Amino acid sequence: MADEVQVATEAVASGAKGWLLSQADSPVHIRFAIPPGTTQIGRAPDNELVIQGPNATTVSLHHVAIEHRAIEDGDEFRIRDLESTNGTFVNGERVTEAVLEPNSCIRLGAQGPELLFVLDEPEAMALNQTQVIPESIAGAEITPPAASNTYENLLSAGVERARQARADGLAGQTMTIMREALDLALHHSGRRFWRLLGGLAGLFVVVSGLAAWDIARLSREKNSIDAHIHNLEAQLQKATSTDQADQLAKQLDTLEGAGEQLEKELIYRIGYRNRDFVTNEIRRLLEEFGAEVYSVPPEFSERVKHYIEQYESADKPLMTRALGQEAGRISAMEHVLTEEHLPPDLAYLPLVESALGPGQSAAGAAGPWQLTPATAKALGLEVSDGVDERNNVVKSTRAACRYLRELIVDFGTGSSVMLALAAYNGGPTKVKQAVEKTVRDPLQQRNFWYLYRVRALPDETREYVPKVIAAMIIGRDPSHFGFRDPRTVG
Repeated sequence: MADEVQVATEAVASGAKGWLLSQADSPVHIRFAIPPGTTQIGRAPDNELVIQGPNATTVSLHHVAIEHRAIEDGDEFRIRDLESTNGTFVNGERVTEAVLEPNSCIRLGAQGPELLFVLDEPEAMALNQTQVIPESIAGAEITPPAASNTYENLLSAGVERARQARADGLAGQTMTIMREALDLALHHSGRRFWRLLGGLAGLFVVVSGLAAWDIARLSREKNSIDAHIHNLEAQLQKATSTDQADQLAKQLDTLEGAGEQLEKELIYRIGYRNRDFVTNEIRRLLEEFGAEVYSVPPEFSERVKHYIEQYESADKPLMTRALGQEAGRISAMEHVLTEEHLPPDLAYLPLVESALGPGQSAAGAAGPWQLTPATAKALGLEVSDGVDERNNVVKSTRAACRYLRELIVDFGTGSSVMLALAAYNGGPTKVKQAVEKTVRDPLQQRNFWYLYRVRALPDETREYVPKVIAAMIIGRDPSHFGFRDPRTVG
């Protein structure tokens, strides 16, 4: 939708009086005569038309203004959005400013309350210039809030909205309600200021209680989902046929979808923390790779932890050298990867490939990235009797970046980036042949986590990927694992 819609219309007859009416089935009943000048509409008590009640959660404190002014050939009614959070819609189109035509439908927020703009005088004549009729007293008439009651109205409305938001499953909005209440407080002064602060403190206690209740509820839901996932993962490891593994993997996909929806709730993100450092780091890396999943297979996490322990013990000299005398080379590779718009953590891939040494494999692969002569030449490197650019850190890294990009394009994005990482070691043809032989579904052939769970990948690949991830995790936070962090050395 356009950010701004100008609605062309002829001017209404001079002296015409516009009205705002709530829809017939609305739980909030409003009949409001629009006076000359500016009419401001929103939830705050200082608006000319105040919208409150449990169905007003999409309405901002100061949501919209209507300008009623006389022009050369009649009267004009112009609506202007006041930078509201959820927008203003006229006849279904989101507007910043527009001229109102008779019988226009105004909606405050995409799913908010509707008001009908008319010129004909409504039948009911018992009108009030600031009708605020919550659902609990629908149909009754009330007077505008007196100045001395502004703070009491503010607090009671805030508490009611917090309770209603929780009942409607919108508990994540309670902190927004608090912020808006405080914003109003800062714009008022008087003898009741301290009473307001006390009331806001009480509201904070209520909101905190509601948040704690919702965190507990979401934790129960998460524990239930995680228990089911853990059970299915255990069954997968014991699966005796491809069909059985496929069925279990699909059930896992469904559960993970439910878990991903749960994670999107703000109150969950505030209240939940996974205490497993390695699993958190795996997920953080996957997120940066565009391969994030709700649940990392426990077997994968265990293999990552196994290789971390190996780097802390048997392979400690290798990791110590990488973070010490080879730190400059890794830093140079990170710089090139960043320039090539690839994750800098991939600089630890050569640690697994070549141990950052000058050796050459039986297949003739050489250099930190272990490129074969044919691959290196295809990527633009010179490999001859006198020159071997595979050993040049910068040039070989740029060549490796081209190769990695080709693999990512070949295997796709998302979790398939992990497949591209695997194919770097085993070769894309070998990985594809193993996958196509085991999995018939072409969509699942590009889903690394599905392939990992059903053991469709070659054993070498299943071990290579967690070993690379382990090296990356240590490289991101060496001091956590007892290594010297080269970034903190002067």
